[in-house]
Amino acid sequence: MLVDTLILGVTGNIASGKSTIVGAFAKLGAAVLDADQVARDVVAPGSPVLQQLLERFGADILLEDGQLDREALGGIVFADQVARQDLNGIMHPAIGQLAVERLQKLKKMPGLPLIVYEAPLLFEAGAEGRVDQVLVVKIEPQLQLQRLMQRDHLDEVAALQRIAVQMSQEEKLSRADYVIDNSGTVEEVLRQVEDLWRELVPD
Repeated sequence: MLVDTLILGVTGNIASGKSTIVGAFAKLGAAVLDADQVARDVVAPGSPVLQQLLERFGADILLEDGQLDREALGGIVFADQVARQDLNGIMHPAIGQLAVERLQKLKKMPGLPLIVYEAPLLFEAGAEGRVDQVLVVKIEPQLQLQRLMQRDHLDEVAALQRIAVQMSQEEKLSRADYVIDNSGTVEEVLRQVEDLWRELVPD
């Protein structure tokens, strides 16, 4: 009997350490699809999506080499809810279509023990339907703030602004099938990943 490879969506709020956990799954043998990479691919120079973004936000969002200047675009949308909604309206359907195509391709590959879809905005984009189960990475709020300020070289006000625009951690946790707490040591986190791997991947 053929067992369908499980697709595990991994999400969590900014600076919660999703990539560390996804990296640990990859080392154990999971195939990984990164929604951020899909998002970069849909706005490649010459793509219809990039053209739509230019029409909505203007030429200032382009780098000299024709690539999207994500930082410039981020500066526009973080402070403007309407702009953010417009951005999501353009990006999410395109990301969704490409992500589903790539996930289906992975599903057809024989012998994969687990497929991990790393998607920071899984719930916000209404993308739970792309995955079989959802893992939410949780983090203690004060630690999240410190990590974000350090990682992105932000002051406290800017970091809190970025945290505030996301769906709350409590809401994400309430919709999770599995939770990994990334507030402790790397060893503690890796142990939780290994435990979940044993649960999800049959011998």
